[in-house]
Amino acid sequence: MGRNLQSGERLRPVDLARGHGLSTQAVRNYEEAGILPAADRTPHGYRTYTPLHARALRAFLALLPGHGHRTAASIMRAVNAGAVDEAFRLIDESHAQLLDDRRTLRAVRAALRDLGPGAQSGTGAASETGAASDTGAGPGPAAAAGNGGTYIGPLAGRLGIRTATLRKWEQAGLVSPRRDPRTGYRVFGAADVRDAMLTHQLRRGGYLLEEIAPLIAQVRTAGGVEPLEGALRDWHARLAARGRAMLTGAAALDACLGEPLSSAVPAARTARSG
Repeated sequence: MGRNLQSGERLRPVDLARGHGLSTQAVRNYEEAGILPAADRTPHGYRTYTPLHARALRAFLALLPGHGHRTAASIMRAVNAGAVDEAFRLIDESHAQLLDDRRTLRAVRAALRDLGPGAQSGTGAASETGAASDTGAGPGPAAAAGNGGTYIGPLAGRLGIRTATLRKWEQAGLVSPRRDPRTGYRVFGAADVRDAMLTHQLRRGGYLLEEIAPLIAQVRTAGGVEPLEGALRDWHARLAARGRAMLTGAAALDACLGEPLSSAVPAARTARSG
């Protein structure tokens, strides 16, 4: 804040609001939500705040970018209630989620690298012949199904999985093969081959189908693997910014913990009950 606040100084809501670029209503809302300790009241019922409230508000605003509104609010409510261990637990959960997100990003990058140029374009699948049928048994039709497609048997063989696994992925929306109008067999186009190979790599990395689905959706939205590289760079930048923001929030929260924020609560309750 722009003012040199002393420990016993009393602040009006407008003072606290202006110092942080907020409206007075926002300050009141934060207090009612438990993000700030309860304010003291004048004999006429007006709220008064202290430097303790200013530190709490600074901490909350610093926690927001790294933890999000819901978690940041929960952290401050725990601190204001004197439940510091609970606040630390919430912070640990946020860091664990960030680590999981980093691992997911690395897994996606690794899976895309493993696809290789041929897999990304789907050219390798279209040239195979002597395919098994859609059931995975018998000689069946040729692998090349026209328009650069391949049947389920050759694709399953290429990935080293069962045809039933590909059908399961289809049910989960991870691949969307069309049907050959003449035979009714599934035909996997270039994009389906790419999605199947990406799914295969992520499954090998231990990811569940429901965890893979949003990643496949990102690949489809980007129009393929190559355009997704830009999205992955943006994803990496967001994770880095989030990690830095968590450090900033931790420093502001540490300043809060220098004095017990909950000490403001009994005084406010006493004033209200008087």
